[in-house]
Amino acid sequence: MKHLLRTAWTNLVLAALCGLLPSARAASLVMAVSEGSSGGTDHARVIAKYKGLADAIGRSINASVNVVFIREFAALEEGLKQQRFDLAMARPSDYPARALRDHGYQFVATSKPEGHCLIVVPKASPLTSIRDIRGQRVVLPNPAAYMTRLCTAELRDQGVDMTKENIVRVKEQDAIPFYLSNRFGDVGGVASYSGVARGLEKSGLRVLHQSRPQPYFPLVAKRTFTAAQMQAIRRALATLPDTTDGQAVLKSVGTQGFDTGTEQRLRDLLEWLER
Repeated sequence: MKHLLRTAWTNLVLAALCGLLPSARAASLVMAVSEGSSGGTDHARVIAKYKGLADAIGRSINASVNVVFIREFAALEEGLKQQRFDLAMARPSDYPARALRDHGYQFVATSKPEGHCLIVVPKASPLTSIRDIRGQRVVLPNPAAYMTRLCTAELRDQGVDMTKENIVRVKEQDAIPFYLSNRFGDVGGVASYSGVARGLEKSGLRVLHQSRPQPYFPLVAKRTFTAAQMQAIRRALATLPDTTDGQAVLKSVGTQGFDTGTEQRLRDLLEWLER
């Protein structure tokens, strides 16, 4: 009996030293979720959508993880800057990327599949190459929008300088099909994960060019998480596709899985955008 008690006590001490047993009572953590301008606006819906993911993360580190919906980008940026969120899962990806570079957060994972800028045109458009868009009217959201910056960087790498092109501005990506269909523009740039992209066929549009893939919907964590906790969270995320319950979590979130090997690419994102 004494041997069993000593073994149990040793195991408890090891668990505590490894960072997997922070206290007798499970810690209460906050996971901020921002779905960007193309996401939802209903707080209760977002909490329900991500609860399974938060629970899976919590179980992996013996913690209670509570979802908080962050609707405004300014609130997301300030919260990350002030380290108000223990975890944050956000799109567009430049916010988590800045959290790593500027605010001391740690990388956890990015979502699958990755994101692209899609350069789209009406099906009847005579354009056949990305270089054909020179001199055309290019419909894009405001200059500060992430997808505008992603599309601009991709076009720059393809030899198209958008500072010399005729840009038609819209408030939201959702307006781009209307502009192209009614000939208020010739070419548009949209996110591959947007509702516009999912409805291209119905809108009578086709993809002229797809950008290089970029990290999508990253998850980051505060610096206070131990190495063992980070490993446990990543393991829990990576194995979600292996079980029925895990697959249900992924379906609810709307992702195919999580990639824990994209940290450097996320760290490189801002430099590429700002080049």
